Amino acid sequence: MTIQALIFDVDGTLAETEEVHRAAFNRVFADERLDWSWDVDLYRDLLKTTGGKERMRAYASQIGAEIDDARVQRMHLAKNAHYGALTRSGKATLRPGVEILIRRGHAAGLKLAICTTTSRANIEALIEATLGADGFTLFDVIVGAEDAPVKKPAPDAYLLALERLGLPASACLAFEDSRNGLAAARAAGIATVVTPGLYTAHETFEGAAVVLPSLEGFDWRLFAD
Repeated sequence: MTIQALIFDVDGTLAETEEVHRAAFNRVFADERLDWSWDVDLYRDLLKTTGGKERMRAYASQIGAEIDDARVQRMHLAKNAHYGALTRSGKATLRPGVEILIRRGHAAGLKLAICTTTSRANIEALIEATLGADGFTLFDVIVGAEDAPVKKPAPDAYLLALERLGLPASACLAFEDSRNGLAAARAAGIATVVTPGLYTAHETFEGAAVVLPSLEGFDWRLFAD
């Protein structure tokens, strides 16, 4: 079947945002007077847990700390505010080939979607900072954490994206950077292109349609039946 839609993950796929997220988390920890500090190696391990609130709970459990849900919610909102400010200041840039692929796909009449477990506020901050104020007009469907609370590797977010696109999985191509993301897309039946990033280069990607260092020069037509 001819590819009719491109579905993009956000963190690590569109941009190397995980470093910005890590910086935002550490700012919140300082604001909260917590003696927590997540370095690159620790954060790489924590990323096995999908979702920011879930990640903080997992870390608290790991070190034997008590943290109630109200504080987790407050910290997560503050973290997203820090992330938005950092992103809008230019700390996150699109990975090579991403913008060209998005604009070429849109110009060719493909449907474009975002499918992520990050929050709407974080999606908006990145898109506005990288694709401009009209960046959202390029996308037909956006599925974020608020839409599909069961996180990847569960396929819920992708299944909702397919429903909103009105297309079968065979007509779509997903773009991910992590094993969890790949598992989610494949569980929804979608062929998946993986571009590993800073935090996922060590992972294995069995089941990917192709694993590439970047999306530079990528042509979706190679995946048509």
